[in-house]
Amino acid sequence: MGIDDSAAGLLVTNVRVFDGTGAEAVPGHVRIERDRIAEVVLGSPPPHGSRGTTVLDGGGRTLIPGLTDAHVHLFAIGGTMAELQLGATGTVYYQALASARDMLMRGFTTVRDMAGDTEPLRRVLDRGLFPGPRIYPSQAAVSQTSGHGDFGTVHDTPTAFGGPQPRTEEIGFTRVADGPERVLAAVREQLRKGATQIKLMTGGGVASEFDPLDVLQFTTAELEAAVAAASDWGTYVTAHVYTSEGVRRAVEAGIRCIEHGHLADEDTIRYLAEKNVWLSTQPFEADDHHYASPDSARKNRDVCEGVARTFGWALEHGVRLAFGTDLVFDPGKAHRQNEMLVRLGKYLSPVEAMKMATSGNAELFRLSDRRDPYRAAPLGVVAPGAWADVLVVDGDPTSDLSVLADPERNLRLIVKDGVVHKNELD
Repeated sequence: MGIDDSAAGLLVTNVRVFDGTGAEAVPGHVRIERDRIAEVVLGSPPPHGSRGTTVLDGGGRTLIPGLTDAHVHLFAIGGTMAELQLGATGTVYYQALASARDMLMRGFTTVRDMAGDTEPLRRVLDRGLFPGPRIYPSQAAVSQTSGHGDFGTVHDTPTAFGGPQPRTEEIGFTRVADGPERVLAAVREQLRKGATQIKLMTGGGVASEFDPLDVLQFTTAELEAAVAAASDWGTYVTAHVYTSEGVRRAVEAGIRCIEHGHLADEDTIRYLAEKNVWLSTQPFEADDHHYASPDSARKNRDVCEGVARTFGWALEHGVRLAFGTDLVFDPGKAHRQNEMLVRLGKYLSPVEAMKMATSGNAELFRLSDRRDPYRAAPLGVVAPGAWADVLVVDGDPTSDLSVLADPERNLRLIVKDGVVHKNELD
């Protein structure tokens, strides 16, 4: 069950291989050398490994690429909002470390983190010091005053006028910036800290206290400043926004990915396809999050009512879709990451859902371009030369997604970067 870094070579035989791009799982064998997939042999016999290669018999199970999640919050899923804002500084980091381990053991070998100081965590995990997924960190999400990332109190003087910095800014979860010059500084700050992409809060949010869902956040000039700063560093901006007007403003400013979009109309969803802009959306259900505030609870219901429409229009018009979960502030619901993946089956075939959660998300991650820490090899596929991130599953998720809902029981082998983190094969 623990980390086994002793095997430089690994050969998994007698499996049905889903490579992340094909139409089905095909009988075969997969050989891994250090951190890369060395060989994929379909049919029989299996290839020969180098001397000392560990051989594992898959017993006819299904081997798939490691799963990916395009919208996680490692800083915010391991604890409550109160812990984030009031707890000791170290608590957030230790909980993020535990959350990273848990995500890996649920089969998620690569994630895009959408708010939080996770670049140091990425480096620790990539060095193999602790178990966890590959991370594409956004660092602090950039917000305007009274925006979705403003966690000051209603009585605080805004930071732009010399007011106190909210706790969320002190720990690098958010950064409040008003005006093009401050937005430039905020974006460049995140890039300096190792952000692989930039996240802007460009519309109202559910959890935030001050902003109704319909409000627009950041002017066009502010958005364009952020896009220019990110482009100069060879990467892109993604935007938290729900509404049609907010989506269009973001896209017109050069933003290349929309997070959520659940309240956009059909014409706006079609517009994303026309502009080749990604939609990273989530198959939410109302009880995925609990809000004590009646206003936030109402906003949550409004968003969830838009889920089926958003997926339906996006698929009809050929939008580039990414799968993410956006679970926050409730450690008891972190396991829903897998359940939300299974929910994709309401809108997609099992094979289509598996492609989205593997090679599809990996295409989005590649927008980080020169800031991509994993650009040396393909992600999200089982192919020679790709990063050695694979799972062996009881059952076949390409025909029955539900087997992924219970990773503790059905994930029999978890390999990330060529390292075996779980092995329950006979």
